[in-house]
Amino acid sequence: MGRYVVKLPDVGEGIAEAELVEWMVEVGDAVREDDVLASVMTDKATVEIPSSVAGVVTWRGGEIGDIVAIGSDLVHLDAPGFDDTGRKGAPEQGAAEPGAQPSPAPQSPTPPKEPKPAQSEAGERPDQVRLSTGRVLAAPSVRRRALEAGIDLARIAGSGPGGRVVHADIEKAAQNRRTEPGQAEERPNEEVRVIGLRRKISERMSLSWSRIPHITIVEEVDVSALERLRGDMNARRKADGIKLTVLPFLMRALVIAIGERPALNATFDDEANVVTQWGPIHIGIATQTDTGLTVPVVRHGESRSIRSLATELARVASAARDGSATREELTGSTITITSLGPLGALATTPIINHPEVAIVGVNRMSVRPYWNGNAFEPRMMMNLSSSFDHRVIDGWIAAVFVQRLKQLLETPALLFAEMEK
Repeated sequence: MGRYVVKLPDVGEGIAEAELVEWMVEVGDAVREDDVLASVMTDKATVEIPSSVAGVVTWRGGEIGDIVAIGSDLVHLDAPGFDDTGRKGAPEQGAAEPGAQPSPAPQSPTPPKEPKPAQSEAGERPDQVRLSTGRVLAAPSVRRRALEAGIDLARIAGSGPGGRVVHADIEKAAQNRRTEPGQAEERPNEEVRVIGLRRKISERMSLSWSRIPHITIVEEVDVSALERLRGDMNARRKADGIKLTVLPFLMRALVIAIGERPALNATFDDEANVVTQWGPIHIGIATQTDTGLTVPVVRHGESRSIRSLATELARVASAARDGSATREELTGSTITITSLGPLGALATTPIINHPEVAIVGVNRMSVRPYWNGNAFEPRMMMNLSSSFDHRVIDGWIAAVFVQRLKQLLETPALLFAEMEK
């Protein structure tokens, strides 16, 4: 057997490094060809790195949260039929002479694991794996769910490959705990490192808040007519089954309003001191996923109908939630919409998606009394909370933009008219 080196491959055009967000193997684990060794993140895309050969893990190149350069050693394997350079046959030039001692590894190898009994005293499954550190194999989203539920992962028998704890195991443990008599289990303390997507979000939010002087305008919008129209359109929706929410109508309103105020469809390079006003309107939609907030992008909103906007929005949001979104689908927005849906408050103060110059926030709809000039009547109302980069967007322009959105949403027939030049 010889050493086979798995290097971090090029995971994206122009990418020089990636963050190590999850290990799937430990030193001493036997892996098969195509088994996933680790997950890395670059920008907002997570990529799984498979093994090219079968072998035994002898070394891992880093800890969770480390930044790893493209082309650097990720995993060393003892693999049958390979020499120390990872090639079958003669070693390549520069390989160590026969009998030479290998260079010390940056990480001390873990002693080989002892065979596990068929059934432990704790009742664990025979195929359950416990790491040498006592840490259980589980994805970050599973760990977060266990933490929120107050469940100790060390007490869970994982049903996934190699004893990996999956979401179904957490749900089963939660159900079992609810049915047990007596006091509830004490919630354990756990320190959680800010890594992966959560670290990316933290960095971007800090950048936006520290660099951009925000001005936020909150406006009340009467969406009674819009809701009636939306209900009628859903009742007669096509076979595609796409249910229209308020977002596609707001996206259409954005397109029309930006046609009149193109300064809002822009990015600001504050280091070069250059504002770029974009022709295409690429609308980012802030979307909550199991791993954190992402912003999938609906491209070329100016060329789409309301149903086309709804269909594309459903597609990219679904891809973001299941982790299949491409780099292109998660980057390149020129203006962003954020919404908490029915969980939203009366008003929010959205943080701009740097380097954009504007963001529109959708708040919760509710029936409120409205004075029609003669009497109060119940109307379906919704507040828009919109933030602007005050360095390049004056308050007057921001106010005119918001008032145009209000007009378009309160008179939804305008959304179907040809965009004004």
